[in-house]
Amino acid sequence: MEVTLVQINNSLLRPPRINRRIAMHSHVRSLSILSEITDNSVDSSISSTREPKTVYNDNWFDRLAIRHLSHSLQSSTGMRSERRGYDGLIEAATMASRRFTPIQQRSLVIQTLETAFPKPILSLIKAFLPPSKFAREYFAVFTTIFFSWLVGPCEVKESEFQGKKERNVVYVPKCRFLEGTNCVGMCTNLCKMPSQAFIKESLGMPINMVPNFEDMSCEMIFGQEPPSQSSDPAFTQPCFKQCKEVRKHHRNCTS
Repeated sequence: MEVTLVQINNSLLRPPRINRRIAMHSHVRSLSILSEITDNSVDSSISSTREPKTVYNDNWFDRLAIRHLSHSLQSSTGMRSERRGYDGLIEAATMASRRFTPIQQRSLVIQTLETAFPKPILSLIKAFLPPSKFAREYFAVFTTIFFSWLVGPCEVKESEFQGKKERNVVYVPKCRFLEGTNCVGMCTNLCKMPSQAFIKESLGMPINMVPNFEDMSCEMIFGQEPPSQSSDPAFTQPCFKQCKEVRKHHRNCTS
């Protein structure tokens, strides 16, 4: 009986060699994909709990007014924003809030408003519209028509003034500036306080701006003197958890 010997190639019995570099790359890539999927799922859950950001369709007048105010603010602060439109205005305001103290911010905004609105025109309005029911209601209507590009859609509401009913309140359901900055400190120092001072000084009209930080609405009450800062509820409100200034710079932007 003949026995046939078969020579087996030893290489066939060895396990295949694995390129460690390729294997490691694949492992890292798998972890990266897993991390990305996890992050996206977390982001989705967070964004789904927040209200979607309001989209504004600015017309030519809105864009012109936004550009004019943004450039005036940038000139006052000495800083430049590369962004256009309302995003440029928000960026300019954000840079000002980071660089200057609250008192300096208010002074810069007043300077900006004095540059943006010609003083002779304001003086004429002040002379021809002394404080009265007509003036208070006129300013309320004027604001809803010509300044919705700044604060968002708004309407005139009725209130009681010295025992009588007047339509002297501008109600803003969702303030565009507050939504854009998402910061209580920027609302109070770059809008509320300087605007109250500017309108009182340039137009002779007291105004109390009452922001609601729960729903981002605001009321502008013409003819009403604002409370002092120490007793103003707007200054007892901590900033939003989503405030970029708090998250990035770990500072109290409301003081």
